[in-house]
Amino acid sequence: MRAVKVFFSIVFLAILASNVRLISRWSESRGVYDDICYLRQAHLFQRFGWQGLDTSLARETDGYLAARLRSIDYPDWNDRTRAPCHTQTADGSKQVMTPPPGTGFVLALFPEGFQVVPLYVAANVIIAGFALYGLWLAREKVALTLAALFGALSIYFMINPTKASYSMAPTMVVCALAGLLTARLFVHEGRQRLLMVAAVGVLLGLSASFRIANVVLSAGYFLFFGLSFLIWRTRETFAAGLTLGLAFLVGLLPVFAANLVNSGNPLVSAYGGQDTAAPSLDPAVLRAYLRDTQFPLVVIACFVTALLWRFANHSGVRKVALLVAGNLALNLAFFATHPVFTQYYIIPILMLSLWTLLFVAVLTRNPARGFIAHEADGPRASEMLSRPVT
Repeated sequence: MRAVKVFFSIVFLAILASNVRLISRWSESRGVYDDICYLRQAHLFQRFGWQGLDTSLARETDGYLAARLRSIDYPDWNDRTRAPCHTQTADGSKQVMTPPPGTGFVLALFPEGFQVVPLYVAANVIIAGFALYGLWLAREKVALTLAALFGALSIYFMINPTKASYSMAPTMVVCALAGLLTARLFVHEGRQRLLMVAAVGVLLGLSASFRIANVVLSAGYFLFFGLSFLIWRTRETFAAGLTLGLAFLVGLLPVFAANLVNSGNPLVSAYGGQDTAAPSLDPAVLRAYLRDTQFPLVVIACFVTALLWRFANHSGVRKVALLVAGNLALNLAFFATHPVFTQYYIIPILMLSLWTLLFVAVLTRNPARGFIAHEADGPRASEMLSRPVT
C-alpha cells in the first residue's frame, strides 16, 4: 500500500504543478462582471480597512471601478447606474454591491494587481494537502482507492469549474475542512465533540461570506440535529443543536455586518431580481443540470452515500450517511428550483458531501466488515438518528 500511496502522491503533485502553471497565466481582466465586483471589494478593504464593508458607489472617488470596467470594454463604464452586480437600496439612497464580503476580503490579502493568481495557487495547495492527508490516512484498500480517485479529481476541480468564479476558490477550501471535521465529529467519540460541532457551525456560516448561496450547505446539518433532538429529547442533543445554531450565527457575522452597512438591515441582502425569485421548476434548468458534468458527480455522491449506509458497521458512520443524504436532497432541491443555472452552483454541496464521505472512509477502520453478518440486527434509520450526538 505504501508504494501505491507514493505513486498517487506523485500524481497529486503533478496535477497541482500543472494547475499552478495554468493559473500563473491567468489575467484579472477576463471580461466577467462578477470578477470586477470581487476585486472592487478587495480594493475597498485595502483602501479603507474594515470600513471597506461599505460598498456604496459614492465612495468611488478614485475611478477604480470605471478603470476596471474600461479594461473589459464595458460599454457603460462611466454610468454608475448601470454598474454590473450593483443595485439600488430599498430607500433609493445609494448603489451598493450585491456579493457578500468574504471573497473580496481574501483577495485583499494579496497585493493589488496580483490577487487572483496567488489566491488560486494557495487554494490549490491547500486542497492538495487535504488530498494527500486523506491518501496517507487510508488503511484499507477500498478507502485507499476512494482517496486516490477523489484526491486526483478534487485537485483537478480547482481549475475547472472553480475558475468560473473567484468565490469558488475559498469555498472549496471551506468544504474540504468542514468535511474533515464532520467526519471526525461522528467517527471519534470524545469530550470535545461540542467544540467540533461549534467548529463545523462556524465554517458553514463563514462559507456564506464567499457565496451567499452557501448558506444552504447548512440545511442538512440543521435537519439532522433538529430531528435528533425531537426524537431523543436529551440534554446532549439539545446542546449539540444549540451549539451548531449559535456557531453558525457567529460564522454569519461578516454577512450580517455587510448587510447592515449597505442595506441598513442585517437580515436584508443587496441581492434582487432572479437571485431572489420564488422557487419554481423550470424544465430548461433541469435539462441543463442533467447535461452538465455536475450530474455524474451527483450520481457518484448519492451512490457512495447509499453504500456507506448499506455496509457501515459503525453507528457514527450511519449517522454521517443520514446527514449527507439529507443535505444532498435539500441542496439539490433548492438549486433545481432556482431559476438560474451555472456550471458550478451545486459543486460546493457535492464537494462537501464527497470530502465528508472520503474522510469517514479513511478514518473508520474496516467500515464494512462484519455488518452484513449482523444486518438483520442492525439499527434502523430512526434509531440511528435518535441516538444522542453530543
